[in-house]
Formats: sequence, C-alpha cells, structure tokens
Amino acid sequence: MSSQYKNIHHDLIELCGKNDPKAQFKIYKLYYKAMYNSSLRIVKDVAEAEDIMQEAFLAAFKNIKKYKGEVSFGAWLKRIVINRSLDSLKKKKLELFPLDDELYKLSEEENEDQNIEYYEEELNRLKKGINLLPTGYRIILNLYLIERYDHEEIGSILNITASTSRSQFLRAKRKLIQIISENKNQKML
Repeated sequence: MSSQYKNIHHDLIELCGKNDPKAQFKIYKLYYKAMYNSSLRIVKDVAEAEDIMQEAFLAAFKNIKKYKGEVSFGAWLKRIVINRSLDSLKKKKLELFPLDDELYKLSEEENEDQNIEYYEEELNRLKKGINLLPTGYRIILNLYLIERYDHEEIGSILNITASTSRSQFLRAKRKLIQIISENKNQKML
C-alpha cells in the first residue's frame, strides 16, 4: 500500500539533491509562506518562526536524499517545520497557536456589511476561545483543522496513538464550545 506520491516539483527536488542553489531558491519561494505560517501558529513569535522556517529549509536541503516521495514534498517539509517548532516550545515551555486572520478570510459572496461584521465578531470569539484552550487541546485542534493532518499523522508527530488524538480532538471541540458559550453569555469574548 505504500505508493509513491507523484510530486509536481520532482525535477526541482532532484536538482536540490545536487545542491543547485537556483533550484533551492525556487523550492524556497514555493513553500516559505506556508512554512512560516505553520511555525508562527505554534511558536507565536515572528522572529522565532522566521528562524525555525530558515533552519527547516536548511535541514530539508541537507537531508533531501532522505525524502522518498511517499508524501508531497510540502507535507514532508511541513513535518520538519512542525517538529522544529514543537522542539522550540519544549525548550521554552510557551503557550501555543494563535490563529492567523488569513486562515479565516470571508468569502466574497458574503460581502454584505452586516454579515461581515457578524462573521468578524464570531471569528474573534472563536480565536479567543481557541487561545483559552489548554495547550494540548490547542495543538491537536490546530494540527487537525488548520494543518489538515489526520489522526494517525498527529499521533506520529506528538508520539501518541491515533485514538488518543481523536479523543483529545473531541474533548478540545467540546471544551471550545463550552468556553465560547460561557463567555458569550458573559460578553467576555
């Protein structure tokens, strides 16, 4: 069942394996924004997220021959970024994951002023609620909903079982609903 993932950047990746700086720069340009945002959601610090992203690219280029094509290159690189971000947090024991406004842009179909205002208020409540979640819940919620990892991948990243990831995700959702409803009634969020 281990089929190779068809990588659309195969030629560039092959050139990166030969230390071609132009190919490395092209790969960097393709992926740096997504990798930076992934790290920023975890470490909550612009400079640190930039450093982690840069280090992740250097590590990826250094170890590119280990990339087997079982997943997309972007997924492989994102795994490096997330692991380095989590390692950084372990060292500093910081709280995790603010959400970027870019992740929640409203669709153009909902351009009515009243709808925009309502959705912005709801989005702010959601973001504040997520920031009030315990760290572990926030991590799993973001990895599953934002980063789009499945529970098996989350389990692998966090060294937990897939069933633990599922149960933590369900608990995180329940806790988020509770936080939002309690704070909505108290007008705190």
